[in-house]
Amino acid sequence: MQKRLFLLGLLLAALVPLASAQVGGRYVFRFLDIPTHARVAALGGVNISSGLEDVNAVTANPALMHGKTDNHLGLTYLNYLADVSQNNLNYTFESSRWGRNAIGVQYLDYGSFTQTNDAGLEEGSFKVRDYALTLSHAATIEHFTLGATAKLAISSIAGDQAVATLVDLGGTFKHPQKDFVVGLLIKNLGVMVNPYDNGEREEMPLDIQLGASFKPEHAPFRLSVTAHSLHRFDIVYLDPNKKGTLNENNEEVKEEKTFGDKLARHFVVGGEFILGPGFQLRAGYNHLRRKELVVENVGGMAGFSFGTSIKVHAFRFEYTYAKFHVAGASNYLTLNTDLNRFLKKKLD
Repeated sequence: MQKRLFLLGLLLAALVPLASAQVGGRYVFRFLDIPTHARVAALGGVNISSGLEDVNAVTANPALMHGKTDNHLGLTYLNYLADVSQNNLNYTFESSRWGRNAIGVQYLDYGSFTQTNDAGLEEGSFKVRDYALTLSHAATIEHFTLGATAKLAISSIAGDQAVATLVDLGGTFKHPQKDFVVGLLIKNLGVMVNPYDNGEREEMPLDIQLGASFKPEHAPFRLSVTAHSLHRFDIVYLDPNKKGTLNENNEEVKEEKTFGDKLARHFVVGGEFILGPGFQLRAGYNHLRRKELVVENVGGMAGFSFGTSIKVHAFRFEYTYAKFHVAGASNYLTLNTDLNRFLKKKLD
């Protein structure tokens, strides 16, 4: 195990300069950024330090795979925007030979679209699908865990497919006495091996994240703060067509970027309220999402998300409502179960 941990550490250290150099560019395979389960969606959509007992946390950070999740299964259905739906499966397992591992499937269905010719005449319909197959591995030594996830991503548009290979590289530190976890992640580091229609290869949605979660002793809540897009400080987009305000000289003044706004857009905050061993409430706020999707003079709950978790016997049911825009929101339904409970009963 120590040898695997050492090799993972070398790989992580070697790839940090490469990851930091990839800033900007036009990204594809953005479906890989969509939260894959109700918990992370409720905590603002980005969280790499909470979920040690959650089988699905491996999709947020493979280094979170050091809790009690051996032989756990997680299933998620997402009712996304504009009738787009997503289905996810995650399964974790351990073995004396191969260590701690997980496999996952992410499937995004955009539905059917009308196909027309150059004259605008209908010629039928076509489908759009995105897939990702994942294999994860993690190793722990003392209070540190390193994990890696290999991904094969496929995007299909009207039968034309693009293929990419990617990797997530993550690490966590868990305090030996306190409920305090720090996470670091390089996400979606990879290349497009087969572009659409034999075109040019495009950039992957690379992201570098740093986060922490802390539950004060005897307190019924856990707080999380996560910083994303750390490889690029300025992630602010200002619409050049947006009208400015008029100053005292009746001159139009366009909105300008500020240091505070640039900094704030990197942060996501979330809270988990533990009301009992089988019941939790969750909430999160994503500042970047709100700034980019809120409608001016309308407000609304863009950027906010809310969720709940209820455990009944061997099953944990989770639901999250994540608001994107006044025009719509996403709804997550997640079912987690410990398969050991069923295997034990069968053996008994």
